[in-house]
Amino acid sequence: MKKIGMLFGKERSFPEAFVARVNSKNVPGIIAEPVSIDKVMQGEPSGYAVIFDRISQDVPFYRAYLKNAALCGTTVINNPFWWSADEKFFNNCLATKIGVPVPKTVLLPSKELPTDTSDASFSNLAYPLDWEGIFKYIGFPAYMKPFAGGGWKSVYQLNSIEEFFEKHAETEQLVMMLQEEIKFEEYYRCYCIGRKHVRIMPYEPRNPHHLRYVADFKPTPEKYKEMEDIVLRICNYLGYDFNTVELAVRNGVPYAIDFCNPAPDAEVTSVGQENFDWVVEALANYAIEKALENDADKDNATWENTLKEVLLKKNCININ
Repeated sequence: MKKIGMLFGKERSFPEAFVARVNSKNVPGIIAEPVSIDKVMQGEPSGYAVIFDRISQDVPFYRAYLKNAALCGTTVINNPFWWSADEKFFNNCLATKIGVPVPKTVLLPSKELPTDTSDASFSNLAYPLDWEGIFKYIGFPAYMKPFAGGGWKSVYQLNSIEEFFEKHAETEQLVMMLQEEIKFEEYYRCYCIGRKHVRIMPYEPRNPHHLRYVADFKPTPEKYKEMEDIVLRICNYLGYDFNTVELAVRNGVPYAIDFCNPAPDAEVTSVGQENFDWVVEALANYAIEKALENDADKDNATWENTLKEVLLKKNCININ
């Protein structure tokens, strides 16, 4: 019997529906259940053919557990090694190399010195930074957000240089990005599953959270295909099997705004029943597909292949 495990936190509607949907298909030799962990021993298998990870970004113990599971043959969705290395600034840099429009973005050092460092630790960092060049490149209004992490934590909308310095002073040891504001006419949030299935959902980020999927944007078939191609390009380069990509359309051009969401919101109260049903069905089918393919004797920790593929395609590295 091959087991598909769901590893999750406080969410309920999506994990429960996923497990129930997999089991309702009655695929011979396949069963789904919430992951159960009573001990983690180095080099010992987890007992699962597939684990669907929804929580390790917040629980380091789970991330370490998943890396061991992958080494011992479990297919982990999403890859815990790449997820550990990934961050939003790199993703934006990657987008510039694969032909995906993104807002102008710069990386900023933390306002406060990291713990156990001193001024001497930053001998290579110019002081002051070229603020004039940075602000001329980005312009205002702008957004400032952490270079890594998810959700809308520590995100600032800024309208002036004075406001930038005021808000940057609040960010303590966070490494931030300053990003051009895209004044959009339409906005979409797109699920991508298995790097092949895409659902493009009209989305209004300016609405209250529970109303953000209540939007009447209607892309033309040509625009839909263009956005679908962008979503697939991003997720194939990043190697994510479950991700969301947010696209803001300005003057007809879809800009990728946020596309590092390996544990995206999928609760029915947030995304609505129709989107919820689609993602549960698509993920159940994909998890079963991966379980049937899974070889328990094979190391599934091949995170380096994803990165190598990306860099080789863009001639960023030489491998002898």
